[in-house]
Amino acid sequence: MLKAVLFDLDNTLIDFMKMKKMSCEAAISAMRDSGLEMEQEEAYEKLFELYGVHGIEDQKIFQKFLKDVLGAVDYKILSNAVTAYRRVQMGFLSPYPHVRSTLISLREKGLRLGVVSDAPKMRAWLRLSEMNLTDFFDVVVTLDDTGELKPSRLPFEAAINKLQILPEEILFVGDNPGRDIAGAKELGMKTALAKYGQMFPSEGIKADFELGDIADLLTVISK
Repeated sequence: MLKAVLFDLDNTLIDFMKMKKMSCEAAISAMRDSGLEMEQEEAYEKLFELYGVHGIEDQKIFQKFLKDVLGAVDYKILSNAVTAYRRVQMGFLSPYPHVRSTLISLREKGLRLGVVSDAPKMRAWLRLSEMNLTDFFDVVVTLDDTGELKPSRLPFEAAINKLQILPEEILFVGDNPGRDIAGAKELGMKTALAKYGQMFPSEGIKADFELGDIADLLTVISK
């Protein structure tokens, strides 16, 4: 019997990459307006190349970008980039359609809910707070709690231990087959792939269910 649903955060509950791309475009425009002599598209590609190396959550990515392209950090350019990024971030960080109504319905069914995220603790909680979702979750496990990224067993085990529920009584919902689905299946959880937010190929990893919309969870639960 299903007793709990655990969610990944970015690209599962939150349309994270939409926010990231638009914020970065604004930051690059601000850098160019402040004296960066680089075409917008070239700078965008370089920035995301660095994200690929240092991680999408890197808080000093603009410093690394400027060191890479200029040889040193120009603080006039940096400050304008950070300001532009933050201004757009606040406007575009939003949950996917039907997230709130789906969480309400799951709660009404008596299911316990949780989040297992690779984001640092403060950033994960801030994102939930900005979307007014903090009260829905019994458990929130972040990178700071275990020091390990999914698909390591540790983040999943931390959530299981906090819930005090057997893995087979938990459904895990995530957008990344290699991290979310593979990691949850390894511990014996049921899994649902958030196709609406998927950015990485499945590479042979198959979830028990696929969701075209988070509201599809209600159909899955009813089965």
